[in-house]
Amino acid sequence: MKVNPVLLGLVITAGLALAVAGTGLFTRPYVFHGSLIDPPVPAVDFALTDQFGQPFHLSQQTGNVVLLFFGYTSCPDECPATLAQLKQVRAQLGNQAERVRVVFITVDPEQDTQEHIGEFLARFDPAFTGLTGSTAELEPVWRSYGVYQAKRTELVEHTSRIYAIDPRGNLRLTYPIETSDNDLARDIQQLLKGS
Repeated sequence: MKVNPVLLGLVITAGLALAVAGTGLFTRPYVFHGSLIDPPVPAVDFALTDQFGQPFHLSQQTGNVVLLFFGYTSCPDECPATLAQLKQVRAQLGNQAERVRVVFITVDPEQDTQEHIGEFLARFDPAFTGLTGSTAELEPVWRSYGVYQAKRTELVEHTSRIYAIDPRGNLRLTYPIETSDNDLARDIQQLLKGS
């Protein structure tokens, strides 16, 4: 039996097309490592003052992934550990780190002046943004993000989570501070792909 070369070519081409199309049908969707907010909700906008005395508006960060972390500069453990981790995450992202903003918001406005925040963040990454304001300015932000804070002598008890806002300005994920650098970096890459 003679095989028609044109027919054979069509069969091979059709088989390859089905194989390529089939791979798209069987790929699993990406599974995020944080607590996914689905459907995403618009992140609550706020305006505070950064470590340089300049106004900062969350809504002006569209196009970037924003990682919010609430803490204080004299924190002995979780805050410096989390900021060191976020520095590592940015390093893992390479050039993509240019589209990732780490924003530290104080839970101790009485002690955390712009200068204190600036000195504190400089130990981790000069690209980090530190925000402060009066208690009256900060309380609505804390409340909007479900942040608990209570001053106890020199220490401040506070919520220790990282909040991820996607490039469209939606709150997408929250993370416990125990989340690994690699998991955070992979999730951020996914958020950047979706922009």
